[in-house]
Amino acid sequence: MSISPTGAAETAPTTDDSLHAHGHSADATWKLALGAIGIVFGDIGTSPLYAFRETFAGHHKLTLDTLHIMGAISLMFWSMMIVVTLKYVTVIMRADNKGEGGSLALLALISGKGGQKRWTAGIVLLGVFATSLFYGDSMITPAVSVLSAVEGLAVAAPAFENLVIPIAVVILVLLFSIQRTGTSRVGTLFGPVMCIYFLVIATLGVISFVQTPAILQALSPHHAWQFFAADPLAAFLALGSVVLAVTGAEALYADMGHFGRKPIRVSWLWFVLPALMCNYMGQGALLMRNPAAIESPFYFLAPEALRLPLVLVATMAAIIASQAVISGAFSVTQQAIQLGFVPRLRIDHTSASTAGQIYIPLVNWALMIMVILLVLTFQTSSNLTAAYGIAVTGAMLIDNCLLAVVLFSLWQWKKRYALPLLALFFVVDFAYFAANLTKVPDGGWFPLLVGLVVFTVLTTWARGRKLMLERLRESAMPIKIFIESAAIAATRVPGTAVFMTSTPDGVPHALLHNLKHNKVLHERVILLTVKISDVPYVLEGNRVKIEGLGKGFHRMILYYGFMQEADVPAALKQITVCGGEFRMMDTSFFLARQTLLPSAKPGMAVWREKLFAWMLRNAESAMEFFRLPTNRVVELGSQVEI
Repeated sequence: MSISPTGAAETAPTTDDSLHAHGHSADATWKLALGAIGIVFGDIGTSPLYAFRETFAGHHKLTLDTLHIMGAISLMFWSMMIVVTLKYVTVIMRADNKGEGGSLALLALISGKGGQKRWTAGIVLLGVFATSLFYGDSMITPAVSVLSAVEGLAVAAPAFENLVIPIAVVILVLLFSIQRTGTSRVGTLFGPVMCIYFLVIATLGVISFVQTPAILQALSPHHAWQFFAADPLAAFLALGSVVLAVTGAEALYADMGHFGRKPIRVSWLWFVLPALMCNYMGQGALLMRNPAAIESPFYFLAPEALRLPLVLVATMAAIIASQAVISGAFSVTQQAIQLGFVPRLRIDHTSASTAGQIYIPLVNWALMIMVILLVLTFQTSSNLTAAYGIAVTGAMLIDNCLLAVVLFSLWQWKKRYALPLLALFFVVDFAYFAANLTKVPDGGWFPLLVGLVVFTVLTTWARGRKLMLERLRESAMPIKIFIESAAIAATRVPGTAVFMTSTPDGVPHALLHNLKHNKVLHERVILLTVKISDVPYVLEGNRVKIEGLGKGFHRMILYYGFMQEADVPAALKQITVCGGEFRMMDTSFFLARQTLLPSAKPGMAVWREKLFAWMLRNAESAMEFFRLPTNRVVELGSQVEI
């Protein structure tokens, strides 16, 4: 992919895989596995707070008897085995883009290696919609995780029941407020805290199910089958709550770049999965002994004296789960900006040593407002879970479509192997999605609405930028003709002029306007294009491509991966060819700022043109986005019809 100074994406020349590197150090597997426990598994790890309770006491209540309890446990276990272990950990995590995962990374991989085939546009739209649903998920996760944890106060200390919502809101405000300071220090505690949390919930679960060992039989799939055979409608509706046990499965894939495939697999198979199942079986065993515990089976697992400490541990785990999804929203937004689906936004780097630790103010405060509104509107975690499942199941269903392209187009699997596997994934995920559609009137509409709004914004920006680039190319003058005429007619002055241009051909509009108004050219003129490749990282040695155009003119292309920051001055300081080293005090950067004009034949609907124009006006300055020195930048305006 390539990106213009205003953040537009276009097709970039194919680059050899050997030119790129992931850029992660080879730490010991156990250290990375510990880090993965803290970051990757926060979302799925806090599911026991509400998943089992909602299956029986949620919007579609179940009878608390042995058949339904054993059936629900069996469904949860086999859901985790099929969706998490088989689909994500075993299969999808093999589809990495130079070590990076997630819907956008997978989309870039498919687009880069799949070529321009007739199904490419549809796959791109599916990938963008999956990303849009993620934003809905990133709003609901902090709300439901923190609220469900704090609700334990009403169990441990009923006198605090009226303070649950105020305390949850205060925690969320503090959580979003510390984002600008970075999470590197807090992050070092994530792994140990989550390890303690998983050990605690596993221990409580074991203490419970050893009193009712018959619950261990629920691991057999025939109990899930009996559930459907005896009560098919109730079993189908229960899937809408059972799926809460696997929320966060997509995080395993999205965070693969931070920890690697092997550490995540080790953490899941040998620690997280056993801990979760011990707790779920413990909750099931508790309900078989005491159906009244359905009010909060997670907290009633603990003795009364230990419930308040359990609330504190669970709240810390919920904060960590929320932190992970907030950081994920920042990362996904950065990828979307680099790939041309989102206008430039201010991005602050909160760590000098870790490139992935970033902070995007607009995304942070928008998320905070929406999360608090969700808490105040829905009031309880039980109400929020109705809105939770549909975003997750929708994204999982889209991941199946992307996986199908990978299996057939990129990996070229034989149909007799790929079709049964895909059929299993589609049947399971579609059943979950269909069950969650029944909860649309109760709150499931929220993530769908968010997804639709974000999808409209992303596609409008991508379409508008494409139209703008086409108009600019149509009016561009051939560079050779310009050089021959301008080099003779214009006065040359000392120094270097860098003209940022979105396309590596033609004459930049800023150069034409500068010559028209100032009647001078610098001794060295650089026509600079920044391109974002469809890989996460580009090696420093392959950063620059330079072409001499004669008479002091040079065409330069800087390549970055879509996970990297485009720091133009830092890249220029490494260059000593094309007229010698670059000294910032002798270098001026010229930027073009486009103003949109209504077109007689608009390229898209008028309301979308207005939306695009508004985003263009409010986009982050290219000066800040490319880290250009503020006192060396000149902006020149131009008018464009789309």
